[in-house]
Amino acid sequence: MFSHRVSAVFSSAVIRVMAFQFLRWIPGYPALNILFTSLAIYLSSLYFLLHDGNLSQGGAKNKHNITPKGHDQVKDPSEPSDSALKSLLTGLPSKTSPVWTWITALINIAVSLLALDFLMRGIVFYPSNDLSFARIGHVSPTTAKLVLREPDTAQLPVVVSYQDTSLASPNWIQEGTVYKLDNTTDFTTTITFKDLQPETPYRYSLSNNKTGTFVTSARPGSPAASRLSFITSSCIKPNFPYNMMSHPLRVPGIEKMTEAIAKLPSLLRPAFMLFLGDFIYIDVPYRFGSSMEHYRSEYRRIYSSPSWDFSSGDTRALDLPWIHTLDDHEIANDWKGNKTAPYPAAADPFIHYHVSGNPPVPAKPFADPDNVTYFSFVNGPASFFMLDTRTYRSQPSQPDSSILGSAQLQSLLEYLASPEPAGVYWKFVASSVPFTKNWRVGNTDTWGGFLNERRTVFEAMWRAERELGVRVVLLSGDRHEFGAIRFPDPALGLPINELQPRTAGVGLHEFSVGPLSMFYLPIRTFAQRDDEDVAVKYAPDGNSKFGMIDIAEGDSGEDSVLTYSLYVDGEAVWKYQLSVPLKSDARKLPLSPGRVLEDKIGEGWDVPINKALGSFKGVGGNFVRTVTKLYHCVV
Repeated sequence: MFSHRVSAVFSSAVIRVMAFQFLRWIPGYPALNILFTSLAIYLSSLYFLLHDGNLSQGGAKNKHNITPKGHDQVKDPSEPSDSALKSLLTGLPSKTSPVWTWITALINIAVSLLALDFLMRGIVFYPSNDLSFARIGHVSPTTAKLVLREPDTAQLPVVVSYQDTSLASPNWIQEGTVYKLDNTTDFTTTITFKDLQPETPYRYSLSNNKTGTFVTSARPGSPAASRLSFITSSCIKPNFPYNMMSHPLRVPGIEKMTEAIAKLPSLLRPAFMLFLGDFIYIDVPYRFGSSMEHYRSEYRRIYSSPSWDFSSGDTRALDLPWIHTLDDHEIANDWKGNKTAPYPAAADPFIHYHVSGNPPVPAKPFADPDNVTYFSFVNGPASFFMLDTRTYRSQPSQPDSSILGSAQLQSLLEYLASPEPAGVYWKFVASSVPFTKNWRVGNTDTWGGFLNERRTVFEAMWRAERELGVRVVLLSGDRHEFGAIRFPDPALGLPINELQPRTAGVGLHEFSVGPLSMFYLPIRTFAQRDDEDVAVKYAPDGNSKFGMIDIAEGDSGEDSVLTYSLYVDGEAVWKYQLSVPLKSDARKLPLSPGRVLEDKIGEGWDVPINKALGSFKGVGGNFVRTVTKLYHCVV
């Protein structure tokens, strides 16, 4: 009986801890296995305890539980005390009240069923085969891409029209007609609106009752082209943290982002979302399959989320143009298998739902332009190169390791060496994984596993800043945390005091942010290792994080100024500023250092703890490694 009591107490505690972790902390598959194994152990232990003769007789010491006349029944001191509270806390059955026994058991069963609900409700009840939607992708001064899906043949042909809403009496212009959609593209297609006017608001309308709005970007060289705002983030998992009353496909982070955008003045409204991977989680919490249909169904469920139609004022999430990079959970965790299975099945919906709406490939892709998944474009005062750090990578931590592959590396180096048109002062390089090696967990899955190639790329970036008069900014995601890092050019010979952690200053700057709507890890995984990657700011907390970048001319009219704002759970909590001189002769001088404009986060509890530990880095190391290993399984 003692062993059954121990099993019941231990398994009950594990059920509750694992359910909390799975539903509110990290929705990892190992936690799900442990939870249901513990539930089986708990119910078995409870069965044996309830059918033990000693318990069923109420703990009596004789056959009929009769107290000899004239004697008070004395409680055996070795027998544990009994109470409703004890039963609720430990999971043990109550001898005095069967009601509390069943309530305790039902609690453990209920939390397990909640985990099952999070795992299965969206898949079972929302296959989303009938999804009909339309969204705007890449927008230029004269064009805009529209990605649409319509599986209902009764709606065909779909007529696509648009109108200029800046006019008093706008006419509808028919752009095209879609006569056929079939399963070869999962009933999707892309229409490109052409011959549009720059800096102009438009409305589009489809004959299947789908409609939305977009604004074209500024004409290069125009006064409006000196300004640009956009958003960047990564990582989406519907209904996490879990809410049993919520729609299983709801994405809280999209709604928080929409609310935050609605509060901005019109001048600061973002032109697009640069989403840096993990749009789906095919393998979290559980991989149900690796077929093309499994991957397609995940995209359909995300696009079936009611959060896309969530509106705050005149802002709707679906009206924000989204452009995408690829990361591992769109294929498999820590993917480095190039185009081997299951990559072909995973790439199919990524191409139909995202690549089709993305910007064009680089002018010199050094590969078949129809077979690359990296992109380049210009918008206002900035140019962009969107990397694919999954499809072409080799094994990490080797002298010749490549995260980009030869063709993409050459395309990136060509982009970095090319002068920008007049009025473009910023080069953004977007990577799904961080450039910095400061993250201690899963470092080899990032650029930290490809340091020789990273050095080649950094040297090209430092050269571009010295010779082309532009500023290079790195954008990344993946980590479910925020980190701002700078990479000073060694040629500057900076003193040691300018290379200390948590300092603003000169150098290439990286802003790595995520998740838009997923978990974060309370255990800190980021620390400056050397004076190559200088930590500016670290902000791990928050289930919803995104960065907003606003570029505009400074008050003096002599600089192009970039302001980076970090939003956590819908609120701006940290702001940082970089600048580039507008006059060509001033750009020959070293670029000015960045500076912190606002910080509502502070250092956090990890800083004094790290200082107190000092050299005792091994304290608790095994525990930290165990937990962070679980974390890395789902990042």
